[in-house]
Amino acid sequence: MTWPQPTRQLHEKFCTVEGWDRVRDARGRTGTHHRTYELHLRDGRVLRTRVSHPVDRTTYGSRIWAHILRDQLDVKAAEFWDCVQDGVRPDRGIPETPAESLPLELVHLLIHRVGLTEAEVAAMTRDEAAGRLSRFWAEGA
Repeated sequence: MTWPQPTRQLHEKFCTVEGWDRVRDARGRTGTHHRTYELHLRDGRVLRTRVSHPVDRTTYGSRIWAHILRDQLDVKAAEFWDCVQDGVRPDRGIPETPAESLPLELVHLLIHRVGLTEAEVAAMTRDEAAGRLSRFWAEGA
């Protein structure tokens, strides 16, 4: 697939959309402005990228862009463009929050009192789980 020419502006937009923290700004001797971003991942790694804003260049060459994608952003090109163009954040292995979760005490009782497996409890809705526990108590077990 062919994508637009990568720019520093799009690099920064990626960081903003994915929720990277801006940790440092610097101005060099030549007046070049650098913005440093970090992203803390659940596995303990910290990704770091720096967006430079030189006066005369707005696009990246192919070699530096490949390095940025691979070593700094840790994404494939398609993931980068999905994020920048459509707001789709890269899958970093962060589990989705279930729409409806069961209270911990209910889960504990279903597993340790009723004798259900974790998989059985995980497949239940809140109403199903409460009903199952109510039946257990009503049967006098």
